[in-house]
Amino acid sequence: MTNWRFLLRVLAKALALFVALNLLYAALDPLPALGKLSGYNWLFPGRPRYPFGETPRQSYNLSLYSVDAMMAAHEVSAAPRQGELRVFLVGDSSVWGTLLRPQETLAGQLNARGLACDDQPVRAFNLGYPTISLTKDLMLLAELRRYQPDLVIWLTTLEAAPVARQLESPLAANNGARLHTLGAETGLALDYPSAPGFWERTIVAQRRELADLARLQVYGVMWAATGIDQDYPASYEPAARDLEADPTFHGYQPPELPSDALLLQAFDLGQRLLGNTPLLVVNEPMLISSGQNSDIRYNFFYPRWAYDRYRQTMQQQAQDAAWDYLDLWDLLPESEFTNSAIHLTPAGESALAEQLAPEILARLCQP
Repeated sequence: MTNWRFLLRVLAKALALFVALNLLYAALDPLPALGKLSGYNWLFPGRPRYPFGETPRQSYNLSLYSVDAMMAAHEVSAAPRQGELRVFLVGDSSVWGTLLRPQETLAGQLNARGLACDDQPVRAFNLGYPTISLTKDLMLLAELRRYQPDLVIWLTTLEAAPVARQLESPLAANNGARLHTLGAETGLALDYPSAPGFWERTIVAQRRELADLARLQVYGVMWAATGIDQDYPASYEPAARDLEADPTFHGYQPPELPSDALLLQAFDLGQRLLGNTPLLVVNEPMLISSGQNSDIRYNFFYPRWAYDRYRQTMQQQAQDAAWDYLDLWDLLPESEFTNSAIHLTPAGESALAEQLAPEILARLCQP
């Protein structure tokens, strides 16, 4: 009986301590601060693109929801080099570089060109993140302001604009607090997810997030040793060239594409967030199919009528709102796309870098 009473007292004290720790943790809400604790840019190099990956054992990388941890792991959070001009490339997986090694991405190929304004080197940073959402981009753009960009290039496409899909990006859907702050600053009104409540901030509720923070540091050692940050399959399914005879776009039939169905005011809000930092909006290249039903659809994403309407609207709004806007939608042949209508080959990225390099210098090297 004595032994049983002793065991019960130990269990009761352990349970009380566990509950107390969870309550204290939830009250302090230390997860953002913990995300900023990182060995990147200190014990091992910063990553040239955001952490993202679904096969950690092959890619030495993983997807997580902590924007603080993502920023701390990225090379952009290291101290700026003396005299450098910093160009931030924002957008989706085409900027991040699916199937591309870091040096093959748009940022890597721009940096390989050795751009400079007089004696000031120009350095491009890959700040794209897979998943297509203008709201996700705005959320990251708000965070990036404090890293001293001299120019921001926002590469985008129509699929990022439908209002109905803004929170489909897991990164946006799991950052309700950040989105509410973004909405308060910009006036962007969406049906944002709620910020985590008290019980959602306990250790038990955040055990996955805490484990991800630890795993990100462990994979940093392997990334530093190998330079591998994504899984490169031996083969992949090419983007569709033969298409369905489907003229609809997200449920809209031609010629219906209401202006309020697209979140194009995001670009005005992006410039507001950046203040005096110049913003160049680029309609990114996409695959233009010559296969079956290509008279109805440009590619898997877009029927021709919807994309043509989008381009006309973008051009008109860019003119009305004085956006700095560049339309490169048809820059590349369909042979320069890999497993998606927006993912480029290394040669395609090189051609895009060649097109953007003089645009960058024109904006940075003004008197």
